[in-house]
Amino acid sequence: MRNLTEQLTQYAAYHRDRRNILTHFVGIPMIVLAVAVLLARPVFAQWGAVALSPATVVTLLTVLYYLKLDLRLGVVMAALMALSLWFAQSVAAQSTAVWLTVGIGLFVVGWVIQFVGHYYEGRKPAFVDDLVGLIIGPLFVVAELGFLMGLRPELQHAIEERVGPVREGPPARAA
Repeated sequence: MRNLTEQLTQYAAYHRDRRNILTHFVGIPMIVLAVAVLLARPVFAQWGAVALSPATVVTLLTVLYYLKLDLRLGVVMAALMALSLWFAQSVAAQSTAVWLTVGIGLFVVGWVIQFVGHYYEGRKPAFVDDLVGLIIGPLFVVAELGFLMGLRPELQHAIEERVGPVREGPPARAA
């Protein structure tokens, strides 16, 4: 199994254009929410406010993976995923029309935003070559947000040492 630096480096190789990363700050959370919403039905069991659904299982497995990769980022991801699950369960409790409209709407709009970002990047999404990219994407967004806040400079340096710094604009064209 690849470690945190290897996973983020592999994903970052497809995301060096700042505009692409910025679209991911919007698109990936929308997709994560959409998947949670769509998987929040059916509910297999209910314990007070906690519902056991496919969304709960996927969230728990994903959080365990994040925690195994890195405790600090894993804790942040656990909190964010818990909020996503809470939102998803709230939406899933609504009518079928509301549940599907929110779930499918977030999913479609989130992916459109992602593909706009990859247009700027000039490169296909990471998951096309490695499906693990679908799980690493949310972690990448949180790591990038941390880098912008000056957190984890050693991790940022290790990634940039392998794939280069984030570009502010389009890649330089060969003459």
